[in-house]
Amino acid sequence: MLRTAVVLAALAFAAAAEDPPAAVRPVPHGASLVELVAAGALPRSLLEEHEQREADRADEAILRHTLYGIVAIEDLSEEQARAMVAAAERRLARRQARLDKVKRLVEEGALPRLALTPPLEELDRARRELDQARSRARLLEELAGMVRAEAAEASLPGLAPEEPQPLVERFHGSAPFHEGLLRVLVLDFELQFGRSLPISAHGPTTLHRALGLDHRGRVDVALHPDSREGAWLREYLRKRGVPYYAFRGAVRGRSTGAHIHIGPPSEPLRAGGG
Repeated sequence: MLRTAVVLAALAFAAAAEDPPAAVRPVPHGASLVELVAAGALPRSLLEEHEQREADRADEAILRHTLYGIVAIEDLSEEQARAMVAAAERRLARRQARLDKVKRLVEEGALPRLALTPPLEELDRARRELDQARSRARLLEELAGMVRAEAAEASLPGLAPEEPQPLVERFHGSAPFHEGLLRVLVLDFELQFGRSLPISAHGPTTLHRALGLDHRGRVDVALHPDSREGAWLREYLRKRGVPYYAFRGAVRGRSTGAHIHIGPPSEPLRAGGG
């Protein structure tokens, strides 16, 4: 209660200090906040506070959907990722502005130093929120690089399997890849390495669809093919005859990270496809 009272007092003081008294014109019944401010019945700072709250609610809605919601990373579009980071940046800027206002009031002696605690805590939360948003956006960028690498590879002539350390390695297995085999693979990987298989795309994703690729029945794993885990996975798939692509890096400047694509190559997406 004390913290809330302190903040309310700060806002009231700011409203009175920033807006000198104006001649009050007649105000119509049921007038909006904008009309009341225009008539001089309320200080402009209250309208600005209202606009800031509305903008903050809009940004919070974006973050609820993209950062805190149930949207999987592979279903997040690059445009949504940019909007997510921008929303977090705006919220941080508003928290900083709020802290600066309270600091000014404390320095003027209008508020006790205790009044700085709530806006400092809000600023800290906003910084962590922005860090999380940027981290999620970077993960999506890496996934996008994998998808673009796959699309680029599909348009390139096949590389000879015997070529040493090819940029793209393809194993032409004939065994079908299905959910039952994936479940066994996940368990075997966890038993071998004590951690979860880092699946970055399971079936169709927003990015694959945007590139016109049918990724149904395929899985992307965020492992470098030449790492200990990546080498184990390639050998595991070879023994079972499961086809895969191993990307070791950038493909014509379009890939940001290495990965292993399990399953046959993604075909062009047909009308009505996944």
